[in-house]
Amino acid sequence: MPIAIAVTSADLVLPPTDQQTPTAALLHAPEDQALELAVGDIHLLLEQHGYVIAVYPSSLPPGHERRLYAIRSVLESDRIALLKVDLPPLGIAVLVRQLRQLSICDFSPGVIASAVRLLAHYIHTGALLNSVAKLDRFPVSLKEHAKSWVPGAQFVALTGTHERLVKVRPTMEPLPGPDFATHLLIAKGQAPQEWVRERLAPDWKVQAIHEAALPAESARWWGTQKLVEFASYLPDISVLYQLVASVRRETCHWCGMELIGDRCGFCSSPLAQHERRAHASVVLARER
Repeated sequence: MPIAIAVTSADLVLPPTDQQTPTAALLHAPEDQALELAVGDIHLLLEQHGYVIAVYPSSLPPGHERRLYAIRSVLESDRIALLKVDLPPLGIAVLVRQLRQLSICDFSPGVIASAVRLLAHYIHTGALLNSVAKLDRFPVSLKEHAKSWVPGAQFVALTGTHERLVKVRPTMEPLPGPDFATHLLIAKGQAPQEWVRERLAPDWKVQAIHEAALPAESARWWGTQKLVEFASYLPDISVLYQLVASVRRETCHWCGMELIGDRCGFCSSPLAQHERRAHASVVLARER
C-alpha cells in the first residue's frame, strides 16, 4: 500500500491526473470529530499504510493544529509526519497532489516527507485581487489601499521567492515566474480570470491551463472573495521523481529516518552540522 497522505481540508484534494494517483485522508477539525474517533482514524491509517504524512497550511486554526499533535502524542507513534506549509491554499493543494503521486513510487517515507520543502520551491503561486483592503500577508501602502477602492482596479500578488504586490496596468512589465516548463492551475472566485489567462499565462510560457474549485480558505488567506488564485507547477511525475531522486540522501541522527535536504520530515531535527554537504543539483528542461 502507498504511504498515506493526509490533509486538514477536503478542498486541498485535487482530482488525480491519472488512475494510479491515490486520494488523501481527511483529518477533521476538533469541532467536526471527537478526539477518540480522530485517534481511531489515524490508527487505522497507520495499520493500513505504515506511515502517515499530514500536510497542513500555516493558516490552520491553532485548535486544529493542537489536535494533530495530540493525536500523534496519544498514539506515541514516530510514523506520523506533521508538515506545516507556508503556501496559499491552491499551492498546498498542488503540493499535496504531487505527494500523492510520489507516494506510490519507490521512495522511503522519510524522503517523501522531507521532499515537501523541495517541491514547494518549484510551485509558483499568487492571486489576482480586486481589493487589497484586508490583505494582511503583504505590506500594503495607504496609496494602494486607496487605489483598491477605485472601480475596476486590480492587483496581482505573488508569494515566495518573487513576492510582490503590484497594480495591474496595460503597460506593466512581465511578472517574474518559473524558468522551467509548467502547467498553470486557476481557481476562480468572484473575479474575472481573463488577465490570468491572457497575460500571465503567456508571460510565464505555461504549457497548459487547468481549472479547479477555489479552496474555502482562499478568501480568508487573500483577504477578499473577489479574486482569482493561480499556481504553476511541474505536471510530469517523471520530472518530479527525477527532482527528488537527484538529491543526496542522509540519515536523521535523531530518529533514523532517511531524508533529503537539511531537516527530517518526521521529527523536524536538522541535519547535524558535520553532515551538511552540497547536494546534487538538478537541471530542469527549459524548453517550452
